[in-house]
Amino acid sequence: MRQQLRLETNVDLQPLNTLAIAARAAYFVRVESLEQLREALAFAQEKKLPILPLGGGSNIVLTGDYPGLVIHMALRGVSLEKDSCGTRLCAAAGENWHQLVMHTVKQGIGGLENLALIPGSMGAAPIQNIGAYGVELRDTFECLQAVHIASGELREFPAADCQFGYRDSVFKRAARDRYIITRVSLYLPNDWRPKLDYPALERHLAERGVQTGELRPADVARAVIEIRNSKLPSPDDIPNVGSFFKNPVVGADFYQNLKKSYPDLVAFPSGDGWKLAAGWLIDRAGWRGVRRNSVGVHDRQALVLVNPGGGCGAEVTSLAEEIAADIRAKFGVDLEPEPRYYP
Repeated sequence: MRQQLRLETNVDLQPLNTLAIAARAAYFVRVESLEQLREALAFAQEKKLPILPLGGGSNIVLTGDYPGLVIHMALRGVSLEKDSCGTRLCAAAGENWHQLVMHTVKQGIGGLENLALIPGSMGAAPIQNIGAYGVELRDTFECLQAVHIASGELREFPAADCQFGYRDSVFKRAARDRYIITRVSLYLPNDWRPKLDYPALERHLAERGVQTGELRPADVARAVIEIRNSKLPSPDDIPNVGSFFKNPVVGADFYQNLKKSYPDLVAFPSGDGWKLAAGWLIDRAGWRGVRRNSVGVHDRQALVLVNPGGGCGAEVTSLAEEIAADIRAKFGVDLEPEPRYYP
């Protein structure tokens, strides 16, 4: 059975992470079915190996060679099931997220268009509760299936069990490193209305004189793609993981005091507090376009760290720590990285 897994050793991971960091996996396997995944987990248990599930590689920073088993999730399969109220989208973990979004909008199905062009796979989307332009995955999330790493058992997680928060879920906390997501179901209601109240999206549409009452899902997706392409570099052109830091959420009193010192502060209401624009903080602190040897901060979007010179993971994390320390010193705000560091 292990031969069917095509288990490999000492595998180069540089083509499989969007920061293009050179690192190697002690063991590597590509899984295309639930059975293969269970076989891979059994092998790792037998050898007492740590496990790194890998999808699109767009939310990881490899800080060195990985000493365990990298499981490349290549499970495929998409279905759209319509009923009188909407459409249920079910997709395997290895499906490309952006392609799934475009698959729905091309059929006139709304709900995911604001999340267009987010890199990565379906399996990674719930872990991060991906979000953009005023929409989060949890807005349409129904349930997911995941394999328990220790037992190989398949479990279903409804939305409540996922404990979604801002760029957060139970899979980053209590269930971290305990499950591997295999399939996700979303529900997209028929009574779709475009969500256009995010400032950058509002501004983009207004500048083009778009009549918002006539927008279709594909029109919104097109606008989002245009905005993202104007601000964020493609990993195919400059290696990066997109937004490197979360937007920090602070209390109302802290926000008001900071706003007095920086009247142009960019922030948005978030529950009882305020969500600060991390990109604005980093830009205001003078980091945009700064280079540190092989790595640096993008010259158009300060929230994006780039690796144009083929730097190592330690260079990326060192730059991130330097930026975070400076933001803490200047603004009293803690920045948290979005990508996870391995090993």
